[in-house]
Amino acid sequence: MTLNTPRMDCKQRAKDLLKRFKTLQGVFEASVEELVRVDGVGPSNVLGIRLIKEVCDRFLEKRIQAKSVLKNSRDLRTFLDQFIGHRHREVFVGIFLDAKNRVLASEVLFQGSLTSSAVYPREVIARALDHRAAALIFAHNHPSGDTLPSGEDIAITKRLFFALAHVGITVHEHVITGSESIYSFADKGIIAEFKREFDIQHG
Repeated sequence: MTLNTPRMDCKQRAKDLLKRFKTLQGVFEASVEELVRVDGVGPSNVLGIRLIKEVCDRFLEKRIQAKSVLKNSRDLRTFLDQFIGHRHREVFVGIFLDAKNRVLASEVLFQGSLTSSAVYPREVIARALDHRAAALIFAHNHPSGDTLPSGEDIAITKRLFFALAHVGITVHEHVITGSESIYSFADKGIIAEFKREFDIQHG
């Protein structure tokens, strides 16, 4: 957190940042305007903080690549917690998988409150085809910290599940992250319920 401040003891500055933003993740997600309000933190320090955040994200993403993430759920959840768990704005992420459930790519698909008017299945399908993905895991964060899905969350997941199933792409999971917990649609049986309904309609 104290990159670009040569020949100075920056421990107090680091403590001040943690005191203001509560956690390291909070520091990473703070805006430039918020960071420079801390005494002794300037634009060069902000650049260093952004660099560290990017390196952490890339490191954790690499840990889940070339593995079956369905067999390494702990690494996946660690990555999601770092990537979106403490963001101040809601973001919706797609993790694109190959036929062996290894990660091909991950990216933010949508930003802002999750509503049916803000999430476009056609765009998700296009990105999946661009990545030549066989399957997808979705994730989004609840800045409030409460990870229980809303009715809109469930409706959007079902809409995406059905749209992707029509083109032969599997949705394995949708994870909601909060400040201290996660909610798994797969663990709660919601994804399996969507699959049963799709199979009945198209069997």
